[in-house]
Amino acid sequence: MIGGIAETQEMLDFCAEHGIGAEVGVIAADRVDEAYERVLAPDVRYRFVIDTATLR
Repeated sequence: MIGGIAETQEMLDFCAEHGIGAEVGVIAADRVDEAYERVLAPDVRYRFVIDTATLR
């Protein structure tokens, strides 16, 4: 219902052609709890991405 590999690739190609990208906030692994609290409160308009270099 949401599309297969071909449809996903078409969407990614469209985004690349038009300069469309995701807005993300990169966080350290030790800030996951804080990020989750911000997600619960409608305080975030982008996705959080964990910087794996900060994993212990």
